[in-house]
Amino acid sequence: MEAKKVIVKVSLEIGWNQRQELKVLYHNVTPRLSTLLSCGYKNLSREQKTEWNSRCVSTIHAVVVGGLALYILWFDDLVNKDHIWGDPKLVKLNIAIASGYLINDLMLLIWHWKTLGDSFFLSHHLAALYAYQYVLGQGLLPYFANFRLIAELSTPFVNQRWFFEVLQFPRNARLVVLNGVAMTVSFFLVRIAVIPSYYLQMASTFGTAGFHRLGLGPQCAWIISSVVLDILNTIWMYKIARGCWKILFASQNYRKTKLS
Repeated sequence: MEAKKVIVKVSLEIGWNQRQELKVLYHNVTPRLSTLLSCGYKNLSREQKTEWNSRCVSTIHAVVVGGLALYILWFDDLVNKDHIWGDPKLVKLNIAIASGYLINDLMLLIWHWKTLGDSFFLSHHLAALYAYQYVLGQGLLPYFANFRLIAELSTPFVNQRWFFEVLQFPRNARLVVLNGVAMTVSFFLVRIAVIPSYYLQMASTFGTAGFHRLGLGPQCAWIISSVVLDILNTIWMYKIARGCWKILFASQNYRKTKLS
């Protein structure tokens, strides 16, 4: 019991420290690097710079958390062997980092609501934090919690699309088209294509001793948050696919016009 308390305390401290580091990234590191690497950054409005810095932090977070989630999925045998009660040490570390980011991003959303405000993002963050508290507090469902974090691997492409748009890159530019295709494919693979596998594995635990040990609270948090997140992902997938089709169609028409 004492060991579990120590693990939870360390995980929460990591999440808090992560939040402090994200604040440094947002206020200090990102603006300086953006000024050096992008000549268009200094010409952005104050509101655009706010969202730019937020998306830069989001990209860094996605690479770290998504990469660690993949490592756990491939190499952490204790988590993969018992999906409900497996050893959650490394998963807790990843969840703590993700929670620190979500809390920090929630505060940014609320503080800069006119610029960053989005009801879908708000629902996504709250649903994720609601479920993650059970992982950090009690070490429950480490496999499924980690499986959810793989979805972050599509985030860098989503953010890059916004960067191109705010820098006023032509929609038929090669880089914009390639990023749009990569964004659509990656989003589908890590958020939509995995849905059947996720729910099949969830259903396989129903009625088992490990499932009953969870109790009603964690069971509801697990199922409800999963459904909410997947509804949001499906809505976003529809918007992304439609946007990608428009870009590809516009790019094809542009090439035909140029050739003629």
